Amino acid sequence: MGNFERYLSLWVALAIILGITSGTLLPGLFEFVASLTYAHVNLVVAVFIWAMIYPMMVQVDFTAIKNVGRKPQGLALTLVVNWLIKPFTMAALGWLFFKVLFADLVDPTTATEYIAGMILLGVAPCTAMVFVWSQLTRGDSGYTLVQVSVNDIIMIFAFAPIAAFLLGLSSITVPWETLVLSVLLYVVAPLIAGILTRKWLLRDGQERLNHWLQRSKPTTIMGLLATVVLLFGLQADRILDNPYAIGLIAIPLLIQSYGIFFIAYFAARKMKLPHNVAAPAGLIGTSNFFELAVAVAISLFGLTSGAALATVVGVLVEVPVMLSLVAFANRTRHWFPQPAV
Repeated sequence: MGNFERYLSLWVALAIILGITSGTLLPGLFEFVASLTYAHVNLVVAVFIWAMIYPMMVQVDFTAIKNVGRKPQGLALTLVVNWLIKPFTMAALGWLFFKVLFADLVDPTTATEYIAGMILLGVAPCTAMVFVWSQLTRGDSGYTLVQVSVNDIIMIFAFAPIAAFLLGLSSITVPWETLVLSVLLYVVAPLIAGILTRKWLLRDGQERLNHWLQRSKPTTIMGLLATVVLLFGLQADRILDNPYAIGLIAIPLLIQSYGIFFIAYFAARKMKLPHNVAAPAGLIGTSNFFELAVAVAISLFGLTSGAALATVVGVLVEVPVMLSLVAFANRTRHWFPQPAV
């Protein structure tokens, strides 16, 4: 890890400050950027996330993906945590904090909406950003790709019924355009581009591929920082207008994020999984598919609802939380067996 990557937490903190400051001083610019949206997916954010993911897709040795079937424990762990644990712990924490611990601080209607937003985050595991977190822990890129892809397939069938059950609604209308567009932009398109680029580079040998990958490293980090600036700039008014509400929502979200990671991470340790599988397995469950959660919250409860605000807070706390977990995972690499060569 180079010096620039080593101080990534500092750069992200500065990006957060820059985003909030820019969003406050240049509201017209960020309003214009916010308008560049299709199916609740902001196209500028999509470009930055694509810039993060594309170089990592070039790293994937696609011939090694077949080996995932020989060691499916990590994939099974990811699916159990994402679909049998995470949605229900998120709902339980939401109820505990906003119906019990914070009951005197928030009116019942708003509390219910906050819980709904948390649930929608809990039922939407990450699609895009997890590739960044996996890379920062030196995760198995092929294995991570399979984990994300299987999650996306399950999400198509499981998101609506689990969300409807936990929200107590008769049905949930899934914004298919948001789901399909996000998967195409964040997984399929960079995957195809990565396959073609890798094949083209390997025509001149492994050394040229390695050189290209080394030179492309800053692209991923700069894409991450640009995304952070933009996300915090787009939400600057909400952050400054609702600091108290954002603080209340952030508390159970932080507990959920760290709790889910440690459940998966320590389970992986007990299962004696290699670190390059264990770390991504823990990080996938912690990260969220925020575009989908925000889109459903807006369609069900409205743009200015507590549910929409809760999903936005999920976006805002994710990057700092994930960086801290990446640091923890890297420091505890020695807890796990080395992967077979």
